Amino acid sequence: MEVTTRLTWLQEQMLGKLLRNASLTLLYKSSVHKLGTIDITKMCSHQGSTMTVVHLKQNVVGVFMLEEFPILHSKKSSICVWFSLKENNNTEMPALFLNTQVEVNATELHFFSADGLLLAMNLLDHKLHLNDAVVKKLELNFKHDSGDWECEIFRVDGIKNDPNSIKKILSITQHRRQFLSALRAYRPNENLVSEVRILLVGPVGSGKSSFFNSVKSAFQGHLTRQAIVGSDETSITEKYRTYSIKDEDGKMLPFLLCDTMGLDEREEAGLCIDDIPHILKGYVPDRYQFNPCEPMKPGCLKSVTSPALKDRIHCVAYVFNINSVNTLSVKMVAKLKKIHKDVLDCGIGQVALLTNVNNCDEVLDDSFSNMTENTTSQSQVKNVQNMLNIPIANVLMVSNYASERSLDPVKDILIFAALRQMLRAADDSLEDLSLEDTESTNGSFKS
Repeated sequence: MEVTTRLTWLQEQMLGKLLRNASLTLLYKSSVHKLGTIDITKMCSHQGSTMTVVHLKQNVVGVFMLEEFPILHSKKSSICVWFSLKENNNTEMPALFLNTQVEVNATELHFFSADGLLLAMNLLDHKLHLNDAVVKKLELNFKHDSGDWECEIFRVDGIKNDPNSIKKILSITQHRRQFLSALRAYRPNENLVSEVRILLVGPVGSGKSSFFNSVKSAFQGHLTRQAIVGSDETSITEKYRTYSIKDEDGKMLPFLLCDTMGLDEREEAGLCIDDIPHILKGYVPDRYQFNPCEPMKPGCLKSVTSPALKDRIHCVAYVFNINSVNTLSVKMVAKLKKIHKDVLDCGIGQVALLTNVNNCDEVLDDSFSNMTENTTSQSQVKNVQNMLNIPIANVLMVSNYASERSLDPVKDILIFAALRQMLRAADDSLEDLSLEDTESTNGSFKS
């Protein structure tokens, strides 16, 4: 009879990603095999790295062991990752990197960490004990000595036998979680606006729409393709779109990403740069159809007639493909500089976003908190800085989700770090508003 895991497909994917795309093979399941520790060690020892998983009513808690599962009547110290999963939660996974003593005796399996976490199972009498430290640090909803649980043990393939590698993987996962929590908690100056508007502008095919899709995917915990993307020489986006972002629980986040038609070096092609001031000042409504040959006119039937501060753009992100930013034509650079001047005249915060970065691990500093210039991106970063006079800290790098089948925590960190800097730039511009501008919060903008 084939034995299958209780883990859902999504939970199995999340655990694989926790260890950077490792694969899991089920070796033991307590409800099926109903064996004592003698038989368990025969099934699970000498299998390489293993993961012990305990299914609770509302959580899954487990311990990954880098070293092999111990033999009977033995104790061994191991580099371990303690983790938990919550039901119906695709993104949250508390995880701890801990030196752990693992013990197997005639009746019980014990995991005891140097930090005082204890997980003990008596598989014959079906008793489970998790101490308070486990419940607190792994954020479990658990009643002590609960009889409603099941144990599974997996072989873990495709992972390096290197403690530093495991520690780095876990550090990436923890920093992704910290970024996500900080962005969920973000609030703009609510006395002025309840939502921040970020305008994405750049050459055709630079990755503007893909960046929105990537942000939405990272927040919702699965890949999404709401905005249409393509690789044509002409812009796929022909309408002005204001995209809201929902968290995985359906809660609306307090920022909007505004997507525009791509810039084209040819005349009467791509976004008409005379439309930019109207977009910045809030005159352009969602789904406005761009006309490359003719700029819009305030007061026309489809425009916003009296834009308030909340309708205006609060940050502009210039989006470039890192592989082509150094070869932009003179005409394209001239258009970008004209837009840059319009943005400065409106007192709006600015950042630059370099997409299609290949070496994501090298872009982040050792703490995985900030971006750093690596040798392969220095010329592109300095070129953008010189072209648009943007501070190095505001030249950001991401790798958008394009053809991937699953999320990557390093890509998510880059996406979150870029978004964090955009929100900071927006906050700075809002704080710098003049009294006259703040008086237009609920009234019309004075152009």
